[in-house]
Amino acid sequence: MIERNTQIIFNKKVASGTFLMGLRSAEIMIQARPGQFVMIRVGTNTDPLLRRPFSICGTRGDDLFLILYKIVGKGTAIMSNAVKGEKLSVVGPLGRGFEPPEPGRKTLFVSGGIGVAPLVFLGQAAKNNVLFMAGYRSADEIVPMEQVGLNLTDISIATDDGTAGHPGFVTELLKTHLTGFAEDHPKIFACGPLPMLKQVAALTIERDIPCQVSLEANMACGLGACQGCAVRTSKDSNKTYYHVCRDGPVFDVNTLDWESL
Repeated sequence: MIERNTQIIFNKKVASGTFLMGLRSAEIMIQARPGQFVMIRVGTNTDPLLRRPFSICGTRGDDLFLILYKIVGKGTAIMSNAVKGEKLSVVGPLGRGFEPPEPGRKTLFVSGGIGVAPLVFLGQAAKNNVLFMAGYRSADEIVPMEQVGLNLTDISIATDDGTAGHPGFVTELLKTHLTGFAEDHPKIFACGPLPMLKQVAALTIERDIPCQVSLEANMACGLGACQGCAVRTSKDSNKTYYHVCRDGPVFDVNTLDWESL
């Protein structure tokens, strides 16, 4: 983990309210692993005071790492107006990332909304035998994969309002695909809103399918000191709570108490 004043190389809109930012730091880029995140001070003063967590969406060239974010409040609104050449204070990479899928094994990615970000990064390292299922509220929120640096041919889209792809939730796509597997279970990686992840967990635990999920959580420090991102563990764990920032954000579905989340 390091702290750097990173220069903005680009900050472009890729979907409705969604931006892709490229930040220059060879040190962070080299250390970054899919599933990890950074804490960014979004402004140059103390308002907003706290840093914001962002999943690393990928890397580019020799010294760029990418952040995909959606405007949801004051901090991200400030970020959306940042221009090339400005500098942002970044701490990272932080957290525990994904365990990469085994070569040749069928792999399913399931994302909801901005949860697509860490799976794009993972997809850059797992290009073969991957089916990416991405869910959005509406067609105007769909993130073009080629613009964020992922070239996959097997991508399925779901929209809640039916304006593109499958009309309904992305977990419905997942359930349909899982019915086609018998003993040769795929490996599943997921990130998105908690209700979506609960459905993914239910589907995979019931079928004894290996699954890793990246939890979205409010974080004040990103280091486990503030205790603000604690989640209850499963009954089989030797711990009572995990901290998303330190023990995650990636977890095996079987290690969490989904009823308490």
